[in-house]
Amino acid sequence: MKIIADQAAPFEATSPERTLPLGTQFVDAFILDVNGIARGKRLPAHEFLAAGGVAFSAGALVLDARGMMQGPLGIGTQDGDPDGFGVPVPGALQPVPWAKPAAQVAQCLLSMQRDGVPLWYDPRQILADIVARCRADGLHPVVACELEFYLVELDAAGRPHPLHAGTRDQSGHLCLQHLERNGALLHGLHAALAAQGIVAGTLVSEYGPGQFEVNLTHGPDPVRAADQAALLRRAVHGVAAAHGQRATFMAKPYPRHAGSGLHIHVSLVDEAGRNRFGAAGGQALLEQAIGGMQALLPASMALLAPSFSAYRRYRPGAFVANGGSWGENSRAAAFRIPPGGASSRRIEHRVACADASPHLAMACVLAALHHGITTQLAPLPAGVEMAGVPMDFLGALARFEADAALQGYLPERFPALFAALKRAETAELLSEVSPPEFAWYL
Repeated sequence: MKIIADQAAPFEATSPERTLPLGTQFVDAFILDVNGIARGKRLPAHEFLAAGGVAFSAGALVLDARGMMQGPLGIGTQDGDPDGFGVPVPGALQPVPWAKPAAQVAQCLLSMQRDGVPLWYDPRQILADIVARCRADGLHPVVACELEFYLVELDAAGRPHPLHAGTRDQSGHLCLQHLERNGALLHGLHAALAAQGIVAGTLVSEYGPGQFEVNLTHGPDPVRAADQAALLRRAVHGVAAAHGQRATFMAKPYPRHAGSGLHIHVSLVDEAGRNRFGAAGGQALLEQAIGGMQALLPASMALLAPSFSAYRRYRPGAFVANGGSWGENSRAAAFRIPPGGASSRRIEHRVACADASPHLAMACVLAALHHGITTQLAPLPAGVEMAGVPMDFLGALARFEADAALQGYLPERFPALFAALKRAETAELLSEVSPPEFAWYL
């Protein structure tokens, strides 16, 4: 696979990106916030095409998981909540097949700017800067994402219950019958992704009841790969709703069933597209990358598991590792080396939760890879876990703010911004009295 450029041609009046399917009446134009959630507007198609972008609150990038403005570092509150300008990402104007009627709605991913300059806290820009730093040092990553999710049923109180609970069809790892039972939805998802230019590979029935995994294809543009992972989440929600169902990427919706992860595969290629991990000297290069992943893992946990509840996903025996171990073909390892030949030699980073921002999770992976290779770090022996990895969200936020190595890859104020946002979000979450508290303490 040869290296290709990150960016296509600008979004100009003569660009094919401005061509919409006949009958399109509206465009959903949106950015992806620090949670990986789409935030934006639905515009009449002619207005969107004429404007070449969309103005709306720049603070939308740093809303909490509910869409509430917490005002980290005063953004969105003390600054008067000024508008940014969402500039269309090249090639991102695509149909929305699950909309009703489908022919009337398209969507377009935006990159947020102000005065022609990308906003420093836009996750797409943070990732793009790290990719540029890798390439400046001769490191050309090829990446792919895998995402797990649940189809759920909600009770009257809004609590999720396993799909097909109490039946033979409720779960089964690699169960083809479970795929067939949900075939209309899953095939509709494949078709919707294809209509948007996103190539999905394998569909897997996972361990949990109603849990599935979708694999996206490998590519040499990490920003686009993260875009596609975020757009996959939007498509899953949309297609499920169109089939009268509910989907969730919550990291751990059920305490006794498997959690959902975002697995990121990464390899390095040379200018001819040859896999460097599988070439002469490639094992040393791969181990240096793992050394960097281990070194930055404690500080990265706040971005890889970005919620109070996400830390319930990490428990022994669940093929979910946050201890930083690595190994060949072991799903018990945080950094797994999948089986395969020299051309497919890669690292599978298995720590991130499914509800993490794909751009910020990818940024952590590539920053760690760059750090390990450029400083020639040696990893711990295979199978050995690290000490000091945070096991709670508030501890992870504190480590994130204090780590100089990871901060060197991020905008100067971003750790303080993200930590302030998530502390405020967590404080509001914990201010609600839960049913177990009444049961234990009333």
